[in-house]
Amino acid sequence: MRRERRPGPARLSVADVLRVGAAGLRARPARVILSALGIAIGIATMIAVIGISSSSREQLMRQLDRLGTNLLTVAPGRTMFGEEATLPTTALEMVKRIGPVRTASATGVVEATVRRTDRIPEAVTGGIAVQAATTELLVTLEGRVAVGAWLNAATEREPAVVLGSEAAERLGIARTGVRVWLGGRWFTVVGVLEPMPLAQEIERSALVGFPAAQELLGFDGHPTTVYERSGEEAVDAVRAVLARTVNPESPGEVEVSRPSDALAARAAAAGAFTNLLLGLGAVALLVGGVGVANTMVISVLERRKEIGLRRSLGATRGQVRVQFLTESLLLSALGGTAGAALGALASAGYALSRGWPPVVPPWAIGGAVAATLVIGTAAGLYPAMRAARLSPTVALAAT
Repeated sequence: MRRERRPGPARLSVADVLRVGAAGLRARPARVILSALGIAIGIATMIAVIGISSSSREQLMRQLDRLGTNLLTVAPGRTMFGEEATLPTTALEMVKRIGPVRTASATGVVEATVRRTDRIPEAVTGGIAVQAATTELLVTLEGRVAVGAWLNAATEREPAVVLGSEAAERLGIARTGVRVWLGGRWFTVVGVLEPMPLAQEIERSALVGFPAAQELLGFDGHPTTVYERSGEEAVDAVRAVLARTVNPESPGEVEVSRPSDALAARAAAAGAFTNLLLGLGAVALLVGGVGVANTMVISVLERRKEIGLRRSLGATRGQVRVQFLTESLLLSALGGTAGAALGALASAGYALSRGWPPVVPPWAIGGAVAATLVIGTAAGLYPAMRAARLSPTVALAAT
């Protein structure tokens, strides 16, 4: 006699598994939404933090590309006795003699104040400095005039002043032809500059010509900052000889710096701050995972009769385990997808509001998907195993 084979358990296709898992979620939509919200908040936080940081860094890099990294500044340092040194009056001419230097200019702090009118107390300066400037300054800094014109061979000898962007804002001046009380006499505003990220001290200054500063304001002619530009390939070589060129007798009293390093440092600092915020996002994601696990455990307890019925109809422990694990993954994927979309929109919206290029790295989206799968697996593993261990008779007898 031929022994009849006992039929084995039916195999579930991937589509069947997804359909069974989705059916369990559709039965409790309110709980699903609340549970997915925790995952969504965590993923959205991480995506938004990465996107905003990347957008800010991209803006800084574009600024560096536009402004260049070949600008060097020379400023007085300290003497061996700790006193503030001074640059020689010949510093600018000496810098111009360096072969690779393309253009150079200088500014010098003037002991004077600038106010909107002569009726404002002298102590109320608004944090605006008065500086003498050479006519090459705008070319060296690659700056632009927003309103009016820059100093020229004629206006540098007259009581004419050009305001930096912040100085003009603090004085409430947006046009030329206005007079300001500067150094005890009236100066006429002939121009207002656009912002200068590589020379923010210029933004907060009122600039007059070197000859006018010497003749009208008692300026001693010693520059306090010398700016120079050379080719990118020659920056290091020029930087190495600047101090000795400016002050051959005491090169140690000269400080040489590159303003673009400050922008690069800001990008690095933004990256460090991003790590902190990512940690907060990870905590939110962990809390969301705990919420999913709690939802799945409660689901197993409430659906014991359903589990018992499926087992009595031939479903194996593995199939029950896969069902609940699939529900957990779908729940996490729902929250992860919503969170990724919200995070990307928040990042793009913030970047556009600041005038930055919106950037969301692809690896951030990939990382969010991976984190969602990990959280979904971890959160659903215990409830799925618990459901699979239920005995059909015990499960059917549960009230």
